[in-house]
Amino acid sequence: MSLSKYHYELPLELIAQHPPPSREDSRLLVLSPGSLQHRAFPDLLEYLSPGDLVVFNDTRVFPARLFGRRSETGGKAEVLLLHPAAAGGWNVLLRPSRRGRPGTKLEFPGGLRGSVRGRDDTGTCRMEFSPPTDLIEYAWRYGTVPLPPYIRRGPAVSEELSARDSERYQTVYAARDGAVAAPTAGLHFTPEFLRRMEQKGVEREFVTLHVGPGTFRPVRVEDLAQHRMHSEHYEVGPAAAERINRQLRSGRRLWLVGTTAVRALESAADEEGLVSPGRGWTDIFIRPGYRWRLSFNLVTNFHLPASTLLMLVSALAGRERILAAYAEAIRSGYRFFSYGDAMAILRTDCPSAK
Repeated sequence: MSLSKYHYELPLELIAQHPPPSREDSRLLVLSPGSLQHRAFPDLLEYLSPGDLVVFNDTRVFPARLFGRRSETGGKAEVLLLHPAAAGGWNVLLRPSRRGRPGTKLEFPGGLRGSVRGRDDTGTCRMEFSPPTDLIEYAWRYGTVPLPPYIRRGPAVSEELSARDSERYQTVYAARDGAVAAPTAGLHFTPEFLRRMEQKGVEREFVTLHVGPGTFRPVRVEDLAQHRMHSEHYEVGPAAAERINRQLRSGRRLWLVGTTAVRALESAADEEGLVSPGRGWTDIFIRPGYRWRLSFNLVTNFHLPASTLLMLVSALAGRERILAAYAEAIRSGYRFFSYGDAMAILRTDCPSAK
C-alpha cells in the first residue's frame, strides 16, 4: 500500500482551532457496517448497552515545552521533553533543530541548565540537565502545554486562552503524567457523561499509552513498509487485562476510546486475542492488511491526511469506506483534528445502529 492512497483534501477552515463551548458540544459521525449516521456526541450513550466495557487511555499531558536560551549566544531555544533516556538524561526535540549538536548548552528559568549529549537520525536529542531535579515537576512550574502544530497560537497568546488550552487539551480522567499530546477522542467525555454510562450499566477500564510526537510526524516514504514508527510507552495493569479478557471471553462488547488505547492493547495482546499485563515500548504500525487480535468498537476523532492514524482506522473499517466517510464529514462541515468532532466506528451490533 502506498502513501498517496491516504491523501484527502481538507478545507483549512474545518481544522478546529478552539474547543467547543462544552466538551459534549461535538458532532458524532457513526460508521456502522450498513450505514453512516449524523449524530451529536451525547447520542453515543444510545449505542452503549449494559454490560459493555469501555477502555480509556488515562495518560496526562504535561507542560513539556520549555523555553530557554543558548549559553554561548543568548539566542532563543525551545525544548520539547519526550521521556527519560535509557543512557541517562532525557530524550527531547530541540528547536531550531539544526543547532542541536552534541555539546550545545542551554539555560532555562529557575537556574536549570541543559547540555546536548547526542542525537539520532530522527532528530531526537539526548540532553542532560543540572542541577538534578524532577523534570516533570519542573515542567509543571515552568513549562507550557505543547499544542499540535495545526492549532495556531501566536506568540502573544492571552493568559485566558492559554489557561483554557491547558484545561481543555486534557481528558477529565487524565491521571498519569507522560504524554506530549492528548488522546483526543477522550476530550469529548465529561464527568456527567461518565456518570450516565455508569447508571446505564456500562463498565469502564483504563490503560496507559503516553502519546509522543510521532502522532504529528508526517510519513515521508511512499512505500509504507519503509516507514519507521516513533516508539511510545504503554502499560496495561493486571486488573485491566483480566477484565478485558473476561469481557472478550464472554462475548460481550468492548469499546476503545482513541487510537492510543488501540495501540496499547494490540501491543499487549497475543495471537489468541488475550491481553497480557505489563509495560513496555511499542512502535506498532497498524495499516490495512494488519491481522487484528482484538474485536472492538472505536470512538475516535478525524485524523490528518496521509497519517498513520488514518491508516489505523482504515485497517479497521476499510480505506475506501473511511475516505468516503471523511468526504461526507467535509461536505457536512464537521470540525477536524484534536479540538474537532468525533467518529464512532462500529464493528459489532449496537441498538441505535439498526
